Parts: sequence; C-alpha cells; structure tokens
Amino acid sequence: MSSSETSHLATAKTALTAVASVAAAAMLARTVIQDYMPAEVHDFISCGIRKCFSYYGFQMTVVIEEFGGFENNQVFEAAEAYLASKISPSTGRIKVNKLEKQSNFSVTVERDEEVVDTFDGVKLSWVLVCRSVKKKDFRNPRDLNSTLKSEVRSYELRFNKKFKKMVLESYLPFVVEQAALIKQKTKTLKIFTLGSYSDWTSVTLDHPSTFQTLAMDPEEKKNLVEDLDCFVQRKSFYGRVGKAWKRGYLLYGPPGTGKSSLIAAIANHLNFDIYDLDLASVKSNAELRMLLMSTANRSVLVVEDIDCSIEFKDRTTDEPSDLLDKPVTLSGLLNFVDGLWSSCGNERIIVFTTNYRERLDPALLRPGRMDVHIHMSYCTPAGFKVLASNYLEVEDHKLFEEIEELIREIKVTPAEIAEQLMRNDSVDQILHGLIVFLRAKKFENDER
Repeated sequence: MSSSETSHLATAKTALTAVASVAAAAMLARTVIQDYMPAEVHDFISCGIRKCFSYYGFQMTVVIEEFGGFENNQVFEAAEAYLASKISPSTGRIKVNKLEKQSNFSVTVERDEEVVDTFDGVKLSWVLVCRSVKKKDFRNPRDLNSTLKSEVRSYELRFNKKFKKMVLESYLPFVVEQAALIKQKTKTLKIFTLGSYSDWTSVTLDHPSTFQTLAMDPEEKKNLVEDLDCFVQRKSFYGRVGKAWKRGYLLYGPPGTGKSSLIAAIANHLNFDIYDLDLASVKSNAELRMLLMSTANRSVLVVEDIDCSIEFKDRTTDEPSDLLDKPVTLSGLLNFVDGLWSSCGNERIIVFTTNYRERLDPALLRPGRMDVHIHMSYCTPAGFKVLASNYLEVEDHKLFEEIEELIREIKVTPAEIAEQLMRNDSVDQILHGLIVFLRAKKFENDER
C-alpha cells in the first residue's frame, strides 16, 4: 500500500471516529434530556432546535394542534391514525395499547419521535410535540380532570417550502381519507356515559344484538335498515338542502319489547359509537350544549326513558311551571335536538325511548326532531320464530302452531318469551314449558 493510500485510509478512519463520537454524544444527550430533565426544559430545548433548523433552511413547518377551540381537530386525529401505519424500523419509541375486547394492538407515535413519509416523491417529516401548560384558568378538553396542569399536543409537519401547495391541497386531504379507511377497519365500538366531572367516559361496546337476531316485525325491520342505509349515504343531499346531517328516532312501547337491543343493533349495523345521555345528570342547558359538542361524528346519541328524565309541559297552555327548578328545560332540549347547536357535528343518530309516547310534548315529536317513530310492540308470531331460531336453533316444530295462536291472543313481551327459551332443557320441554307459561298468562288476563 502506497503512502498516499495509507494517508487517505487514516483520514477516513479519523472522520468515521469523529462521526461515531458525535452520534454517541447526541444519543447520550437525547437520553439525558428525555430521562432526567424536567418536561418544561425538554420542551424548550426541542422547540429551539426545531426553530433553528427551520429558520436557517428551506424547510416549512405546519403545526396541527389537537383541538380547535372545544372541538377535535380532524387533521390531528387523521395524522394519529395514518402515522401508525408509517412507523419504520428506525423509529426509536412507540406507544402500544390493547383493550380487553380489542382483537389487535393499537400503535401510536411517541412524543418527539420523527416519522418520515413520502408522497409523490416528496419527503415529509412528522413529529409529535407535547408541552405542559400550568394555568389555573386553562382547561384542555382532553384533560377535564385537572385545573392545574394540562398537556397540549400537536403534530409538526416539515417539508421543503416549494411543496406548500401540494401539501395543503393534495397530501393532507390524502392523509384524512386514508385515516378514515384505517379507523373503519380497526374500530372497536364504544359506549360513552357521563363521568363524575361531566365528561364522557367509555367502555367497549360488546352487545351482540343485530338486525338478524331482533324479534321485530320483519317489514318494520326492513324499512328501518333501508332508512339507516339511506341516511349515511346522503351527505351531499343534507348539505344541498341546508339541513344538519342527523336523523332522529323515537322508540316507544312497553318495557321488555327490545328498545335497548334495537339501539345496539343500529350501532352494530352502522359501526357507530353510542353516547348514553342521562338528562337528570346534566346541570344546565349550557352543559347540555357542551356535551353535544364533545360527542364524535358517526355516533348514536341515546336518551332513554325521556318522559322520566325531564318534566314536560304543554307550552301552549298558561299553566304555571316549576321548570325553573329543573336542570334542563324543554326549550333547551329542543334547541339541542333541532336548533343551531344541533349542527355541531355530522352523521349523527339521535334516539329517544319512552314507554309512554302520549306523555311527550308535541313539539318534540314533529319531523326534523324525531323523524321516525317506531312502535316496539308485544311479541308477534314472526318475532317468536326469530327468538326460537336464536335460542333453540330450530326453524319449525310441531308445537309452533299452538304457541303462535296463544301469542296472537295475549300480550307478551319478547323479553318474557326469551326468558322461557333460556331454560336448560330439551327443545320439546322448553316449548311445552312456554305453552304452560302462555296459558297461565292468558288465564290471568281473562280473570282480570
């Protein structure tokens, strides 16, 4: 080896050693900053470094915050879902979550981790930035349990400045569209209820009810499914006619006729989350509006036993009303259903249930507020056959004719029939027991 080659080799070794030393020092500094420095100092240093690179380079940074006022930022939510599919082996830290009823792991990007994406040959860099805010008057919609400290999250998207138009007009809409597809494939349905701090808390919705298993009149069931499918496909229609993209359903009928099962079937059919609202727990009309704004799109909002949740008065009479002592007024509820605040969100189903429709104020029942009224009636012969198929796995039996005749003569709920079909006996014994039960009920009715 010549002296010239030896010199070049030595220079290369020196350069590699220097690069390795700098890389090791950078990794050490990063570890120290992440593990030992306070979060505020960590945020300050990270922000300063990003600003320095942005100022002296040709880079542009788009900041996408988690919330816009009290509403979720759609682009932030889309980025969170989309970037989970773009995590590469070079990513150092990720967050993994799995709920009990989830079939797959949920993976998200950890703070300050860079995720690189390519779109039409353009390199784009994403970083999740988190900063703490200590203000007594600051309330983060995601952190309603704390008034002293909240964390504000945002994504920073960096790219060459000359691609600004492409990013805003093509890339970000593409991210939102892809995220919607990803969410729909991996979504685990949830049911939300009011927590102790008047915020929504959720658990996994694992209700097995479907339209195939509902003991409901076949024609009415068919009409409801068609109405739901038509609703979710008419976004452009609602926009063209200037109406909020929502649909109201009133389910009325005696207890045990399957109102709750029908709500679960609607959620499973549309793949919508459920928000179960107890009006008695709402302190005021203003709080009702805040709760409405914090519900997500593509959801079913349920107010069960509406006649028991709020005192209704006929607003056309001059009778004195004690509604001033009630937390939510009828006018507040009507504005929530069909007023200006009802447009705070898209693709929403509103369901009211009651055992006594005649007790409700007519103003609540008109089209535009409750668009479809569904009578949940007593069990019919067709409903019994659905229940027998579900519980006993039989489609026909020699005792069916007598059972169906008894069901036509008396008022018996699907819940009562289902209870008889759950007995741990043979099919013949169960059906004989059901006949005995129905005869006894008929005798009671005749005596009464």
